[in-house]
Amino acid sequence: MSNKWALVSDFDGTVSENDFFWYVVEHFLTPQDLEPWERYMRGEISHLAAMRGVFAKLHISEKELQRFIDTIYTDSHLEETAAYCHEKGIPFYIASAGCDYYINRLIGGIIEKYDIHLVTNHGVYDSKKGLELFPPKNSPFYDEKVGISKAGVVRFLQEEGRKVVFAGDGPPDVLAAKKADVVFAKKYLLEKCKENKINTHPFTTFGDILKYLKEV
Repeated sequence: MSNKWALVSDFDGTVSENDFFWYVVEHFLTPQDLEPWERYMRGEISHLAAMRGVFAKLHISEKELQRFIDTIYTDSHLEETAAYCHEKGIPFYIASAGCDYYINRLIGGIIEKYDIHLVTNHGVYDSKKGLELFPPKNSPFYDEKVGISKAGVVRFLQEEGRKVVFAGDGPPDVLAAKKADVVFAKKYLLEKCKENKINTHPFTTFGDILKYLKEV
């Protein structure tokens, strides 16, 4: 693959096995704490507002939260893929509607070692205030509804003259998938790609994506 390509990936449910949001809900919160998310699903508030509202309900100690984060599985083929992209001069972006607080704890070493570009909200944890999300308002990829625009990242790389491989799994990934040149999808995104007749590669791990990058 030439360096005229770029790789853009979601994090939650793509690099990690499931969304950090749902891990938190399942392990630490109550059904009543999901009220902001239910309002988002009814179209009453933005995705970012819903995330902020639910994460504000989290009041465990920071040590307990960090211990929990350390148990989250991340794709074992991620580092190999990042190393290949770094070697071949292929820009690798991770674009997440979550936040850097847990992403950097999970894969910060890989991000730094292989010059991965992390585009996400900034997260600060306080046991009284919960996990606060601060969107990057000065970023060219800022989106007031989600915090960051994954489609904006794809568009930026295409405007540089690159073809973009996008990998994702959830609702915030649909617009990026529609713009990308090549799509790897699973879960919700895979179904939406089928509905919208977007040519898509189903995938299980980053090993599938790496194989494509080496063969294209």
